[in-house]
Amino acid sequence: MATQREIKKRIVSVKNTRKITRTMEMVATAKSKKLSDRVNASHPFSNKIKEMVGSLASLSEVVKSPYLRKPQAIRSVALLVITANRGLCGGYNSNTNRLAKNRIGELRKAGSQVRLFVVGKKGVSYFKFAGEKIEKTYTHINDKSGYKEAEEFAEFFLNLFAKEEVDAVEIVSTVYHSSSSQKAEVTKILPFEASGTGTVGDSVIYEPSPESILESLLPLVVKTAFLKAILEANCSEQIAQRIAMKSATDAASEMIKVLTRGYNRVRQAKITQEISEIVAGADSLN
Repeated sequence: MATQREIKKRIVSVKNTRKITRTMEMVATAKSKKLSDRVNASHPFSNKIKEMVGSLASLSEVVKSPYLRKPQAIRSVALLVITANRGLCGGYNSNTNRLAKNRIGELRKAGSQVRLFVVGKKGVSYFKFAGEKIEKTYTHINDKSGYKEAEEFAEFFLNLFAKEEVDAVEIVSTVYHSSSSQKAEVTKILPFEASGTGTVGDSVIYEPSPESILESLLPLVVKTAFLKAILEANCSEQIAQRIAMKSATDAASEMIKVLTRGYNRVRQAKITQEISEIVAGADSLN
């Protein structure tokens, strides 16, 4: 049985750990609130862009743009996996990595070559351990990342698609549905598929022309998709960390209760033993 001193040291150690987890929980809560506001603020712009492109969907066969290329067969796929640089966020990284691994298997089974691009140190270490070849890694993405990073991704992958180096671009990341629901999902970016069956009506005046507008909007749609993926992944990471740290804080509190009860039992047993020794000593003197 552990001594009083040993149990006391464990209680102090667990209390210090609880202070750290509680602090991390509070930081993650503040960051997740800030990031969820950014995600919600980006939705009106994203939805409006999709609506405008949807209204011009009938022109997709008319406009000659390399971004509207429709490959007859998907021979090569660029797969961007977005994970975190740090752990302590529950199953956030493992769920994304597992889904990406399964997606790679599906694409290879379909006869497609996979070019892997990974965001985050956790994803990099996972795929290196799995023996997957990573073409490019990104470890500079954090909770402050935004449109600048999304623009860099969009230009890079649009260039690959326009040069026919890849036939499809997909993102594997955690998608933010609400503050209580985030799931790892595969998002198809290219080839471009206009959502909606809108047509160019006579009641709408387009300047300079519907074709020019559609062609200029296409890169913006892709940039918006990458921005959405980055913001939602960062927000989901902070929410996952908040939940993990809350669970750790609760577990530490429960452990302190158990250790305190054990400490009191040992202390009481020691006091009882000392009293018994005193009584036995007094009886022997009499």
